[in-house]
Amino acid sequence: MLKKISLLLLLLVTGSSLLISQQLHADLKFTTKKVSDCEFDLLFNVTIDDGWHMYSLNEVKDGPLPTVFKFEKSSEYELVGKVKQSAPIKEFDKVFEVNVEYYEHKATFTQRIKLKTDKKIKITGTYEYQVCTDTKCDLSPPGETFEFTAQGTSSCLNSVLSTTLASNTPTLTETVVADSVAVKDSTAQAMQIESVAPVISEADTTPVEERSFWGIFIAGFIGGLAALLTPCVFPMIPMNVSFFTKQSKTKAQGIRNALLYSISIIVLYVGLGLGVTLIFGAGALHSLSTNVWFNLAFFFLLLVFAISFLGAFEITLPSGFVNKIDARSDKGGYLGIFFMAFTLALVSFSCTGPIIGTLLVQASSTGNITGPFFGMFGFALALALPFGLFAAFPGWLNSLPQSGGWLNAVKVTLGFLELALALKFASNADLVVQAGILTREVFIGLWIVIFALLTMYLLGMYKTSHDSDLKHVSVSRLFVAITSFFVTIYLIPGMWGAPLKLFSGILPPLEYSESPHGFGSSVNGAEDAVSMDAEFGKYMEVNKNGIVHFKNDYEHALAYSKKVGKPLLIDFTGHACANCRKTEDYVWPDSEVTKRLNNDVVLVSLYVDDKRELDPKEYMTVHWYGKERQITDIGDKFKYMEEKVYGQSTQPLYVLVDGNEKVLAPIRGYNPSIPEYITWLQKGIDNYKK
Repeated sequence: MLKKISLLLLLLVTGSSLLISQQLHADLKFTTKKVSDCEFDLLFNVTIDDGWHMYSLNEVKDGPLPTVFKFEKSSEYELVGKVKQSAPIKEFDKVFEVNVEYYEHKATFTQRIKLKTDKKIKITGTYEYQVCTDTKCDLSPPGETFEFTAQGTSSCLNSVLSTTLASNTPTLTETVVADSVAVKDSTAQAMQIESVAPVISEADTTPVEERSFWGIFIAGFIGGLAALLTPCVFPMIPMNVSFFTKQSKTKAQGIRNALLYSISIIVLYVGLGLGVTLIFGAGALHSLSTNVWFNLAFFFLLLVFAISFLGAFEITLPSGFVNKIDARSDKGGYLGIFFMAFTLALVSFSCTGPIIGTLLVQASSTGNITGPFFGMFGFALALALPFGLFAAFPGWLNSLPQSGGWLNAVKVTLGFLELALALKFASNADLVVQAGILTREVFIGLWIVIFALLTMYLLGMYKTSHDSDLKHVSVSRLFVAITSFFVTIYLIPGMWGAPLKLFSGILPPLEYSESPHGFGSSVNGAEDAVSMDAEFGKYMEVNKNGIVHFKNDYEHALAYSKKVGKPLLIDFTGHACANCRKTEDYVWPDSEVTKRLNNDVVLVSLYVDDKRELDPKEYMTVHWYGKERQITDIGDKFKYMEEKVYGQSTQPLYVLVDGNEKVLAPIRGYNPSIPEYITWLQKGIDNYKK
């Protein structure tokens, strides 16, 4: 009571001082920063008088008044997220006797907005703040105003029109054509799936597949650099470059031949990537990436390659075939150069095969032919680059390190990495059938052992069969050992439920664990929310982030969304989907996202790679991929739904619908931006309320 009285007296004194003197002790300047054609950052730059400090946005109980910004509502713009602030000073305040957050000398507050018009507009509002010294406080005059101006473009207007069109899309199940099917649940309610093109036009949706192909290209380029440092490829660089420079009559001819050789390498590997994709189809390869037998086959293949890299045996192609190709390279001319490149590809297969195979699988998971193209182009470019460069500058060859024991160390290191990667494919197969063998703890434990052994190897604690004596540890080898040891230490807390976000999408999800919510943790609040609904609570689950959702139960989720009057968020996901885990690990835990998922929508996660069988009563015969097929497992049921209703085959895919399955917001694919995810969710929620 005494503390509250003291605080009241303090406020009265500061209020009186404000009336006596209008010295504000803090000066605010307003500027705008353009982020894109339609997005701007509104900057509140504050200069604070010496000896005074201004408080942060975070309110403290029994503490000073926080800084507050209020924006006038307008149909011409929307706020993207909340006001952000520069890092405040945090310490105990003697005046208020609580821990406070404050600024000295200067502070910056930022609010991002997105324009909905192509006009020049004003953004207005009010702000309030409090400044104090060690002995007294002042308040800003109430309702101080601010004003910004921003100019939109036609694209801002177009984005609003597309959202409006999407929100007014006809109900997906209004028209059922001849080969539609009914998917029935135990309550005999039917979900109609149209086998027609999606009713949402491409112009009305945001890009579903937003993965950066630059990322795939860079991954391929790194893979090519790794292949260069293997014993199968590295010794070929000086050998082949010397051939071009010595056999050519002029330096220009030598450079031209080396460039043709490099281009041939690129054509061969890009042709391989496109050939595999065209034969099997990008969509088929995407399906293969979640297929149990394919993942098991790739696990055993990588396991064999890893054992080979570790020195147990050498993998080579039939010598007769290689010799025939090599003989064609002696013919000379452009054709001879091409077959020289072909010979390199065949001879180096034992080292490049695992890298190429892994890259093709990962790139093909985009479900788009450009994925394998960019991946293989990056790989081939890195592989071909040295041949062209050293032919143009032959003096550089003298700076190349000599082939020796270090090449075998590179190969052994790649063997350990192949072993770690092989476990990922085994984990995919285990997750798809939900066998419960390679749980998160088992997977992490095996990785800890692998990277610990790699660290010991790099530091020379033991040797493999083809290693030479290690007289000293080089700087590069030491840095790789440090990285490996860091991974080992970083993984250890994961045995007790740590999220390990650095490996999100690679490790099995936290739910697939002996301690799904972390050792000693609980999500009682969310579980209580589930238990409150007697009718639907038994169909709900609580995930690792405390988010209530339905799992593989579209019918009950739709019925529940109608009951509670909330939009249905359909999450097309997969047990073996890396980007699905990234969204769940980075985007969904955000407090604003979690709040909306639990309070404003009904979430249903549909796993398109779940190979568990349906109840025989739910079997369906459909026309799919050019012929009649029978759907007998859970994953195919929802994969068919995703492709036929929404015209997409990639995961994750997020669709917001109302109780009549009418789409409320543009269909969304993978995008790790939290503010954009919040904006997208809020648009769907607002359209539902309308």
